[in-house]
Amino acid sequence: MVNTKVTLSGLTLDNPVIPASGTFGYGYEFAELYDINILGSFSFKGTTKEGRFGNPSPRIAETPSGMLNAVGLQNPGVEAVISEELPKLKKVFNKKVIANVSGFSPEDYAYTCERLDGEEQVGIIECNISCPNVHGGGMAFGASPEAAAEITRVVKKVTKKPVYMKLSPNVTDIKAVALACEEAGADGLSLINTLLGMRIDIKGRKPLLANRTGGLSGPAVFPVALRMVYDVYEAVKIPVIGMGGIMSAEDIVEMMLAGASACQVGAANLVDPFACKKIIEDLPRVMEKYKIKSLEEIIGGAH
Repeated sequence: MVNTKVTLSGLTLDNPVIPASGTFGYGYEFAELYDINILGSFSFKGTTKEGRFGNPSPRIAETPSGMLNAVGLQNPGVEAVISEELPKLKKVFNKKVIANVSGFSPEDYAYTCERLDGEEQVGIIECNISCPNVHGGGMAFGASPEAAAEITRVVKKVTKKPVYMKLSPNVTDIKAVALACEEAGADGLSLINTLLGMRIDIKGRKPLLANRTGGLSGPAVFPVALRMVYDVYEAVKIPVIGMGGIMSAEDIVEMMLAGASACQVGAANLVDPFACKKIIEDLPRVMEKYKIKSLEEIIGGAH
């Protein structure tokens, strides 16, 4: 009998599989397809202080082994999430969720995080300081150690729940940003967000996305994500949630060997809405194949 349980900052998950923010809505849409209580947890759609329509269309483009998105944090705003989305979610999901938060100023982050900190169903707050698809804020806060540390400190002042900072791969030294977040009080880190990319419409001779650039996700980014998780694991002492191109149970094991305590699955959900279910069901087989009795025992095992 294998043990798939993992722990994040005192929160025990039945398995390390967590749908990534922006690929699973607020959960109840997927609950119509299968029992989402099999998930370890999930990170709900990136939430901001005010509601956002997002970027103009087109905002999705296919790429070899991946996709570009420039959705731009479309969401109804934190008050609507608390009054409408979370009550609907509670009817179909009986575990703690990860609240993904974005902002355009330190005050934005503080307000939204403080509001979500009071929600019983929220187990972890994930601060997105790495979204490449919004102008002003977003990735700017994750681009330097100083800015990342500032947001970490501001959020930690107004929250009691564990705070995980979601880091951008679009930086020179992700270890420096990770260390700055840890020193500022972060309880954990999530990485990586999408890589900045673009496509050009040859016929129209202009960028394919209305936003010009978008975030690249999917299997194409897995080796980059794996390397960054490996590097950050060696630099910090706090837990890391690894993500970026995970498509299979084997990918989960590989990411955990690199140093991830749990894993988020993103683009795979957009290709196959049953992706996380299939990965969870296949995990015991893969563990037995590689003689893994407990997933927690292999975290950082490749170092």
